[in-house]
Amino acid sequence: MREFELKNNIKVCVKENKNTPRAALTLNLSISKPEKHAGEYSIMNRLLLKGTEKYSSEELSTILDENAIDFLTEMKQDYLRFRFVCLNEDFEKALSIMKDVLMNSTFEEFEKEKSKLKGELVAELDSAKVKVSDLFTRTVYKNHYYGNCYTKTLEEIDNVTQEDVVSSYNEILNNSRKSLVLVGDVDSSLLEKYFGDIPAYQNVESVIEEPDDLSQEYAEIIKEDANQAQIIQGWKVPAMDSDDYPVIMLVNVILGASGLSSRLFLELREKKGLAYTVRSAYETHRKSAVFSIYIGTEPSNIETSIAGFKEEIEKIKTVPVSEEELKNAVNNLIGKQQFVTETNSQQANMMAYYSIMGKPFAYRSELQEKLRKVTPEQVLACAQKYFTEDYVLTIIKPQV
Repeated sequence: MREFELKNNIKVCVKENKNTPRAALTLNLSISKPEKHAGEYSIMNRLLLKGTEKYSSEELSTILDENAIDFLTEMKQDYLRFRFVCLNEDFEKALSIMKDVLMNSTFEEFEKEKSKLKGELVAELDSAKVKVSDLFTRTVYKNHYYGNCYTKTLEEIDNVTQEDVVSSYNEILNNSRKSLVLVGDVDSSLLEKYFGDIPAYQNVESVIEEPDDLSQEYAEIIKEDANQAQIIQGWKVPAMDSDDYPVIMLVNVILGASGLSSRLFLELREKKGLAYTVRSAYETHRKSAVFSIYIGTEPSNIETSIAGFKEEIEKIKTVPVSEEELKNAVNNLIGKQQFVTETNSQQANMMAYYSIMGKPFAYRSELQEKLRKVTPEQVLACAQKYFTEDYVLTIIKPQV
C-alpha cells in the first residue's frame, strides 16, 4: 500500500491487489457547511449523473452500461463520495468519465429530479419502520443539519433552487478536504493525469456545529394501517475521534449487532417472544454519534419491550461482561470487517472513509488492535457513562 499526494495536495492511497480483473476507485470530498434547506444536497447528488457539458444523461448512462462501469455518487452527512468499479482495460475511460462528471455536471434536470425525490420520500414514509427511523432522527438531531430527515426534506424541498444546488456543489468542490483511494492492478500514474488539476485539497474546518446534548424526550406517531409497533430508544455517544469509540463498537455487538448471539435477540425474542426484529446500532457522524436500540413488536407488547430494553441496559451497566463474551464480540466484529472488505470496491470505500473522517487510510489495523485491548472494566464504565436517563424514545403504533 502506497500513500502520496498529487500536485494539488490531494491525499492518495494505492493498494495494489495483483491479478484482480476489476479496479475500484473512491474519491471523497468533505462537507464543511450545512445545507441551506433540507434536501438540497440530496438533489445535488441525484443530478451529478444526469448529464455533463459533454454527455447528456442518456449518453452518459449508455457509455457506462456499454463498458460495464459501475459508477455512483453518494451523499453522506459529512462528505460527498464519487466511486466506480471497472474492468482493468477500461480504467482510463472510467477516470475520464469521473473527471467529466466532477468538473462539468450541468444540473439541468433540476425540477424533474426534485419532483421524483418528493414522490420517492412520500412512498418511503409509508413504511412504519422508515417512519420511526425518521421520527427518531429528527428528534435526536432537532434543529440540526444531521436531523435533515425525509419529513424535514419534504417540508423544505420546495425552497431549494437550482442556483442553491450549483452554488453548494461549487463550494464543496473548491473548498474541501479530498481523499482518493485506488485498489486493483492498474496504472496508478494516471491519477495525476486526471485528478492532478482539479480543485486542490483545502484543509478546511467544518462549521457544522456539534448537536445539543439530549434530554429525555418521548415522541409518538399513530399510523392507522401499521401491523405492529416500531420502537427506537437512543442515546448520544461519542464519535470516531473518542477513545471510547472501540468500546462502544463492542457494546453494540454485545447488545444487538451480532444477530442470533446478541443479548437483545436472546432475551427479547428467544426467551420472551417479544420481537419480530430486535437490534442495536451505533451510527457515527463527524460531530456526533448515536447509540440506539430498535424493536418491531405487537402493539400489546410496547411496555414490556421498553422494560426489556431497560433491563438489558441496566445489566450491561452493573454486571461486567465475561472475558469469553468480550472475546467473542471482538472476533465477531473483526470477522465482519474482514467480510465487508473482501472486494476491491469495499476496500477503496473503507480506506477513503477513514481518511475523510480524519483517520489514517490504514486505520482498520489500528482499530483492530484497540478492539483487542478493550477490557470488561472499560465496557462497564462506558455503559455507565453513556446509558443515562437523557435518551430519546420514539414509537410508531396503530390506534389501539
